Amino acid sequence: MNLDLARWQFAITTVYHFLFVPLTIGLSLLVAGMQTVWHRTGDDRWLRMTRFWGKLLLINFAMGVVTGIVQEFQFGMNWSDYSRFVGDIFGAPLAIEGLLAFFLESTFLGLWIFGWDRLPKRLHLATIWLAAIGTVLSSYFILAANSWMQHPVGYVIDEGRGRAQLVDITAVLTNSTAVGAFLHTITACFVTAGVFVVAISSYHLARGRYTEVFRPSIRLGLVTVLVASLGVVVTGDLQARLMTEQQPMKMAAAEALYDTVAPASFSLVTIGTPDGSQELWSLRVPRVLSFMATGSFDGEVEGINDLQEQAERTYGPGDYTPDVPTTYWTFRLMIGFGLVAALVSVLGLWFTRRRARTPVPRWFHRLALVALVTPFAANTAGWIFTEMGRQPWAVFGVLRTADGVSPSVGTASVVISLIVFTLLYGVLAVVDGVLMVRYAQAGPPPPTVPGTGPDDSDDAPRPLAVAY
Repeated sequence: MNLDLARWQFAITTVYHFLFVPLTIGLSLLVAGMQTVWHRTGDDRWLRMTRFWGKLLLINFAMGVVTGIVQEFQFGMNWSDYSRFVGDIFGAPLAIEGLLAFFLESTFLGLWIFGWDRLPKRLHLATIWLAAIGTVLSSYFILAANSWMQHPVGYVIDEGRGRAQLVDITAVLTNSTAVGAFLHTITACFVTAGVFVVAISSYHLARGRYTEVFRPSIRLGLVTVLVASLGVVVTGDLQARLMTEQQPMKMAAAEALYDTVAPASFSLVTIGTPDGSQELWSLRVPRVLSFMATGSFDGEVEGINDLQEQAERTYGPGDYTPDVPTTYWTFRLMIGFGLVAALVSVLGLWFTRRRARTPVPRWFHRLALVALVTPFAANTAGWIFTEMGRQPWAVFGVLRTADGVSPSVGTASVVISLIVFTLLYGVLAVVDGVLMVRYAQAGPPPPTVPGTGPDDSDDAPRPLAVAY
């Protein structure tokens, strides 16, 4: 009972927190790029874009910080046995993230916020770039910690102390799983930020408001989504090969593949029994799963039954199969929502091309606004797939999830904290939604008053006319 409740609590807080993280990472880099264009060209439109999207970035960043702190406490509260067993290793990248990356992003983001009327132009530009770099570094160290759970390296088991001991921090930080996850996550962050920019720009363009700001904004967002979507495909292919090599059971569960086959087809849709053990009907693409898993259209993909037998011989009796229906469908939802975002970007780039003879259809602006949910849904489905597909392991092949839960925390405590966190996060969702909608609808600030524009001198302080 405690195990299921603790897992639900961590899942709710993690999924909620991860709604903000990709947008913060992607949008911080886009805002830094906007300010760079303004710095180089002096075009007032890019200054207004920087200030507008920067406000939305700050709201999102604040929510991400608040929701992220809760996760740190849960390791000690509900997962004390896990923390005790892996603390020497898991804590290292998280400590680096807190002391280096988070310090970098929070400090320089603060300087960026309050430095508009105080810092020289070039130095102020550097602060947003350093903050954006901090968000990227922060994501890498967190992914390195999570990737160690997926593919543990650089450790030994101290039998006397009954815990894992770090012996090679370089191996942990250069884990192939961490590199693959980082590349895939960063490209997904750009998709998220790009769709966000496209959706809000479409809202204003459909009403004919601030067109001088949102026309370049929507083009920037559309190009970002298209390029990043291609990156997601390439890095996702890399991750599929790594997953097949390191966690073959996850790949088998992603296809609900019970028997080893070669070549293996990929099912677009499958209808089966509730437990996923029997297929009733399926729409399949021949040989695609073989290519995803092995890089060859004729490659062999191991099935759940054979992998279960191998796991029992290696780890002893037990059920080593994850929840197949959840793993199967989250894998497809992740891919499906990502493809919808890419399709919207292709349509948008066609409609907004320079030689377009007709205005952008109003239905596209409505579609772009609805498509705002697609990257967030894809990110959520992807993380659920990543974590659920690893079960029953907390650390793959080393520590089972059931062995990591806190033995001294009672059911009542977990239930109460689960209810409190859920209600609190619901309130925060309303607050965040109200703030984001209010500032998004308000539009960019007015153009800089002639005669009070920013001085191009690197030593000149920022004028109050462009302060937040």
